[in-house]
Amino acid sequence: MTTSSPEQAAAQPPQQPPAPGGHPQRWLILGVLCLAVLTVVLDNTVLNVAIPSLTRELDASTSDIQWMINAYSLVQSGLLLTAGSAADRYGRKKMLAVGLVLFGTGSLVAGLAGSTGQLIAARAGMGVGGALLMTTVLAVAIQIFTPEEQPKAIGIWAAVNSLGFAAGPLLGGFLLDHFWWGAIFLVNLPVAALALVAVVTLVPESKNPRGDRPDIPGAVLSTIGMAALVFAIISGPEHGWTSGRVLLTAAVAVVVLAAFAQWERRVPYPMIDMHFFRDRRFTGAVSGGVLITFGMGGSLFLLTQHMQFVLGYEPLEAGLRTAPLALMIVALNFTGVAAKWAARLGTPRAIGLGMLVMAAGLASVATVAPGGYTGTLLGLVLIGTGAAVASPAMSHAIMSAIPPEKAGVGGGINGTVAEFGTGLGVAVLGALLNARFAALIPMAAASLPMALAQADGAAERGRVLDAFSSGLETSLLVGASAVLLGGLVAGALLRRAERADKT
Repeated sequence: MTTSSPEQAAAQPPQQPPAPGGHPQRWLILGVLCLAVLTVVLDNTVLNVAIPSLTRELDASTSDIQWMINAYSLVQSGLLLTAGSAADRYGRKKMLAVGLVLFGTGSLVAGLAGSTGQLIAARAGMGVGGALLMTTVLAVAIQIFTPEEQPKAIGIWAAVNSLGFAAGPLLGGFLLDHFWWGAIFLVNLPVAALALVAVVTLVPESKNPRGDRPDIPGAVLSTIGMAALVFAIISGPEHGWTSGRVLLTAAVAVVVLAAFAQWERRVPYPMIDMHFFRDRRFTGAVSGGVLITFGMGGSLFLLTQHMQFVLGYEPLEAGLRTAPLALMIVALNFTGVAAKWAARLGTPRAIGLGMLVMAAGLASVATVAPGGYTGTLLGLVLIGTGAAVASPAMSHAIMSAIPPEKAGVGGGINGTVAEFGTGLGVAVLGALLNARFAALIPMAAASLPMALAQADGAAERGRVLDAFSSGLETSLLVGASAVLLGGLVAGALLRRAERADKT
């Protein structure tokens, strides 16, 4: 399954070639790749717990804090497709190593930053490294595993993503209890260094043997378009969906992405072949992926607020109580159980059934004992079980619909789907919660802390919390509907694609 040229293959040491049976050190290499992924995923969540410390130590304003968080996600989201294309052209091992160096350097600068400007710039640099890592890791995994082993390998990759998501707040809380805020960035250095040594030593090089010319206009257009789209989604809840800033940014995104699609149809060496979208497997997996991350990302964002504001848990305790979701994903994927279920069901049914179970979990959180943890725990277990089956199957469907020589672009598309769906879910479901809450409690101005501060007595406080719970229930049910719809759409399209392949 190698994509290297004959000259490159001859130059490689004997322990690195190919093998129709997979690379001989593929599981060790996967461990290295997962180590690289873990650093990126942790950084997506660990910063949130440090906001009070950053506000105090760096005298950061609300705007500064927003840019510290958004600089990373904006740069990473905007560069995912470009990073994947660069990995295919210049070498996935090379780009993986460059990504680790950039991410480690950015972490060092961030940890030692003396001003908010320095920290924001460092976070943007980390976003560049993160984009390279997120695209090349999945591409390399596709290259070194056989088609039969790829679902299990992708399942482990997905489990590490979930583990990082759950462990970020816990790790951040521990470090802030014992060290200063810079430790949340400096802790990345030994992990990145170890991963870099392992990548250089173990990971085989692979690239697109055609050596297509770089699609520079496509790279520029995709980067600007995706960054503008993500910025509009992030800004919507804060500035209003009809504000000039959001509408202008969204318009730029639409125009630039349309220009990107038109350019990719005309250029002889496109970064993304628009013919991919004629493949039902590809469109089914992408549409389902957007809806699954829309419902899951947005709902979990709301659930953390519910645990802290309504159930009264401290941030660390809330993080521990959401851990069952990630633990289910880790357990089912590391043991290979999810891969076995998916193999028996087939990809369309695995995705459909997994997302049905996820939707049931979200509905459980919304409707079963909303004032306590029992319904939440049941919902988290169901969401984790469904995600363990559906998410790896979805990623594998996307990657298998793309030629192996374009695996880097496939990784970029997979990452873009996840970023876009999650950002949209947080924005839309958060807006639904705020609208419902403000309708029930006019004095709230869509802010629970403000409404609680203005509440006169225990009865009024209870009414405010009930209104917030009502808004949360509405939003979670919308998220559940989105996940269920995604399962039906993806399953139907993938099923049609399988039937078409047989005829």
